[in-house]
Amino acid sequence: MSSARWLIPVAALAAAGAGAAWLLAAPDPIDPAEVAGWSPSPEAAARGERLFHLGSCVSCHAAPGAEGEARLALAGGRAFPTAFGTFHAPNISQDPEAGIGAWTPEQFASAFLRGVGPSGEHLYPAFPWPSYGRMEVADALDLLAYLKTLPADPTPSQPHDLGFPYSIRAAIGGWKLLYFRPEPVIAGLSGQAEAGRRLVEGIGHCGECHTPRGPLGGPEFERWLAGGPNPDGEGTIPNITPSSSGIGSWSVTDIAYYLESGFTPDFDSAGGGMTAVIEETAKLPPEDREAIAAYLKAVPAVE
Repeated sequence: MSSARWLIPVAALAAAGAGAAWLLAAPDPIDPAEVAGWSPSPEAAARGERLFHLGSCVSCHAAPGAEGEARLALAGGRAFPTAFGTFHAPNISQDPEAGIGAWTPEQFASAFLRGVGPSGEHLYPAFPWPSYGRMEVADALDLLAYLKTLPADPTPSQPHDLGFPYSIRAAIGGWKLLYFRPEPVIAGLSGQAEAGRRLVEGIGHCGECHTPRGPLGGPEFERWLAGGPNPDGEGTIPNITPSSSGIGSWSVTDIAYYLESGFTPDFDSAGGGMTAVIEETAKLPPEDREAIAAYLKAVPAVE
């Protein structure tokens, strides 16, 4: 067979491979049937408020310098410098133009659980949807119900400042194939530790900061919660596994108290970004903090 005749099957295989890759990496929004007929209720909003504090949403989405009730406007604007460029937290207030006030339940659940934006675009994993993807659709809708009780703010979101090739959103589809793991990271738990897993691995998104990352920004799951460089570029994020270099000497009571007060067993106090997290975890029911502590004592120790 001549070389020219070989080109036809080779081109066909290449086209088929490219098509298959495109399908695998295409955005995968929530099925509309999963949110059909939903409407917010006071009961859903109450459940969503707990998730709001568990996720420490204000620590990223409050306007820089906002204090008190003004933090609940969720106007965004905080900058997150990374090795890939600078991400800016968007406005997620109820403003219909600047925020998410006009989003449908399907659009919100797709963004929150699948990393798919309202126009069907991939969302960067600087927004911790890889963790939120371990939650249920009902959880996302509860959070939406609470967000609808918060004020609107007309401040426009700032665009991300990313260089090539990180500015190509289509490439995030390949990143999802490599790193998006909606199943439990630590399987086989039960009781209080399993309840804590759902909080830590899901809405709490603790692994987003406390797990080291590879060259493409994907989490190194074999070193889950072992700490690493600060994504903001200054200092390090501590190891929170029950190892000698982590929190192995802390009891469940120690961890729960830290999440309430910010004080360690050595009478040190939380600093940096953890300060804002403690402000939110202090508002949780004691059983949530105890469940988180039980999970952190149950994960594999990593030195």
